[in-house]
Order: sequence, then C-alpha cells, then structure tokens
Amino acid sequence: MTILNVTLRTGEERAIEARTGASAMETIRDSGIDEIMAICGGCCSCATCHVYVAEEDWDRLSPASPDELGLLEFSEHPSPRSRLSCQIKMSPALDGLKVTIAPED
Repeated sequence: MTILNVTLRTGEERAIEARTGASAMETIRDSGIDEIMAICGGCCSCATCHVYVAEEDWDRLSPASPDELGLLEFSEHPSPRSRLSCQIKMSPALDGLKVTIAPED
C-alpha cells in the first residue's frame, strides 16, 4: 500500500491510499478532496492541480517536463517546490510522499 500525505488549504492533513500508476491528482480527487480542480483531466495543460512537494521528498520525484515548468511559470503562487500533481505518478517508491495543495490561482 502506498500512502500520499496531503495537506489541504485549511491546514488539515490527510493520509490517503494511492494506486500504483495513478497520478497524485487522481489520488487526491478520488479520495473526495475537492480542492484540486484538474480542469484538463491530467493532460498537463491547465495547472489547476498545483501542489507543493515537501522539501524532504523533492529528490524522490522525477524532474518536471518543460511543459509542466512552463505552466507553473504562470502560477500566482509559485514555489521552488511547485509541481503539477497530475505529473506525479504514484509508486511504492513514493510511499509517504507529502504534498500541500497550493492556493487557487
């Protein structure tokens, strides 16, 4: 079982089970958390699934693609640890990953 730890905009923390191969965005949305709009459905074309990855987990992720970085440039709330949750593919190697849902742009 892979766990994704999510901090909501309210500060509430939730630990949710993630399927291997599912994106962090799908995992968050499917758990009933409605703070991620995911307008594009995970196609890396809208940035409405923006999250901040915990510093201690940053190096566990594969690098962001140029498309993802381009979308994040337009965020009103950028961070050096910004990622699109639709581009984070869950796996046992990411068990315990911590993300915080970014403020809505």
